[in-house]
Amino acid sequence: MTFQTFLKLGRVSNLPTVWTNAIAGAVLAGSPGFVVILIAGIALTLFYVGGMWLNDAFDAEIDTHERANRPIPMGEIAANTVFAGGFAMLALGIILAFTLGIAVGIAGICLAIAVVLYDWLHKRTVLSPVIMGTTRFLCYVLAALAAGALVGSVLLGALGLLAYTAGLTYAAKQEAYDRLDRAWPLAVLALPLIYALTQTSAQLVPLLIWAGLVAVVLMALRLLFRRNRGDVPKAVVTMIAGMSLYDAVLIAGAGQIILALLAVAAFGLTLYLQKLVAGT
Repeated sequence: MTFQTFLKLGRVSNLPTVWTNAIAGAVLAGSPGFVVILIAGIALTLFYVGGMWLNDAFDAEIDTHERANRPIPMGEIAANTVFAGGFAMLALGIILAFTLGIAVGIAGICLAIAVVLYDWLHKRTVLSPVIMGTTRFLCYVLAALAAGALVGSVLLGALGLLAYTAGLTYAAKQEAYDRLDRAWPLAVLALPLIYALTQTSAQLVPLLIWAGLVAVVLMALRLLFRRNRGDVPKAVVTMIAGMSLYDAVLIAGAGQIILALLAVAAFGLTLYLQKLVAGT
């Protein structure tokens, strides 16, 4: 297995959005300590990359027909190896989560279960966008518990992220066919935008970041409704990167402007990395 295969399987270009989830969860819990964010971020990285590996492993047969350019159909690595690597990373993520406390470890177990459920069932159930949204919800929860408190602002912010993720995951389900069959489920994207606006406290920096988030969502929706060839994949990766802007609004609203600007930079970094490694 080459290093490029590792990167492709893990869709590592999207990792900055996972790191900003860790920052947002800790900030909303009221304890944005560097060490806690770092360890939680590493744990979430293992869950994310492991989950992406398992996604390819579970979809190996389907990808042979629909996405023949993925590493397993291309013969770059065996499905059994990907299964083993994916589960090993989830196990390491759980172990690392337990180093931050029992509650964090339990959240890690729940996150691992949600990841496996999505990878196993996402081609079989219409609820797969909700399951994927739950994985991001649990990213906030894990980071907040690591910081010491699962308060209401964490849960509300996490619910907003769940809705955002569910919307983009619904769009992503159409990517293999490069079309969008029904648009009405995308209405769920209004919920995180409305909630994020309420968290700006009418302050300039949070409002500017929120405006950027709205622009990103509108641009993605334009691509989805235009439905030209290639528009659905472009919309999906754009919305994935936009997760960091959602995080940034909440972080800025909590008064952590420097960390918010770091999250904005993560948005740009994700878009850049997606040019080097496919984000879906």
